Amino acid sequence: MKSATHAIYRSPLAAAGGLSVTGSGRQHAMHAVTARKLPSYAVVLVESGQGFFETDAGGRRSMKGPALFWLFPNRQHSYGPDAQGWSERWALFEGSLVRDFLRLRLISEQNPLITLRNLDSVQRLFGTIQDDLIEDTNLSRAAAASALHQIVILAARQASQATPSPQQGSDIGEIIEALRQRAIQPLDMAAFAAEYGMSPATLRRKITAEVGLPPKGFQLRVRMDRAKELLTMTDDKIEIIASKVGFDDPFYFSRLFHERENCTPREFRARYRRS
Repeated sequence: MKSATHAIYRSPLAAAGGLSVTGSGRQHAMHAVTARKLPSYAVVLVESGQGFFETDAGGRRSMKGPALFWLFPNRQHSYGPDAQGWSERWALFEGSLVRDFLRLRLISEQNPLITLRNLDSVQRLFGTIQDDLIEDTNLSRAAAASALHQIVILAARQASQATPSPQQGSDIGEIIEALRQRAIQPLDMAAFAAEYGMSPATLRRKITAEVGLPPKGFQLRVRMDRAKELLTMTDDKIEIIASKVGFDDPFYFSRLFHERENCTPREFRARYRRS
């Protein structure tokens, strides 16, 4: 980061492959970062002020704090404040756990900018990272990684709860919940999409982007999760549980369960049954 008022850099710990924070800082920035590439991931929190943010994947957007954005390794980006400057905090990070962030779409190269409605909690976590990197012990470095993980979750939660504009149509959270409630019922995708004023292809794309599965795949996961609850919390026979989660054929249910969980329903019950 340019002209950092406070900046700390740390080499990643060899034993901390899951997630490691390798730098942190804060400043009142007056100048833009232009056409830069970083070797690691980064998150930038704009506490107050306004300016712009631009990437190849997301294009150029005006932005106003409080907001944060994600930067991705070896991806060109530009950002900066208007003439009044802005107050920013930042952190650099890397590790294998970031693959899960990407797979679960907790961070997204296509939608890297998030407007924040609750600045205080994110601000405190950035402060925690800064303090932990100053301390520079194995425990404090692990705490910094934990704080970064919490920033990812908080930002993703605020992004998912954003109120849609009239042009965006129905809230995707409402659609996901409707899919969950109807998981055991046959899904007519065309009729379901029509309820929300979309084509089946558009709705399928939105759902897949949100939960990482197509609609029927998501409903199957819901049914199997319900089956696991029944296996561990009730004495119902396997065929009864199969019927309750929408399978007329208990043998097909057991085979499908084994394919997904790498154990039979009876084996799952024996492992996880609550006495």
